[in-house]
Amino acid sequence: MLSVVYKSLIKAETYLFVERRDDFTRVPAPLMQTFGTPKLTMIINLATKTHLGQADLSKVRTALITQGYYLQLPPPPENLLKQFKEQQAQNRE
Repeated sequence: MLSVVYKSLIKAETYLFVERRDDFTRVPAPLMQTFGTPKLTMIINLATKTHLGQADLSKVRTALITQGYYLQLPPPPENLLKQFKEQQAQNRE
């Protein structure tokens, strides 16, 4: 199963996986507007992969089959203040 991966020039660390190169017909128009002009990043064979960098491989495959695309969003930012407070609370115990 081949997948074509595009990155967003508007949204940092946001990637769109589609089944065929330059075929965004199954991607909702509002998503494409938010994503912006897609920039081709790579073409990968999902059948030969055992894992992907930040995306769950099985979710990517399922999404491509069922909806025709997969949107990979960046991981949420670390809440360093929350981590610090939790660490301080543990140190007090």
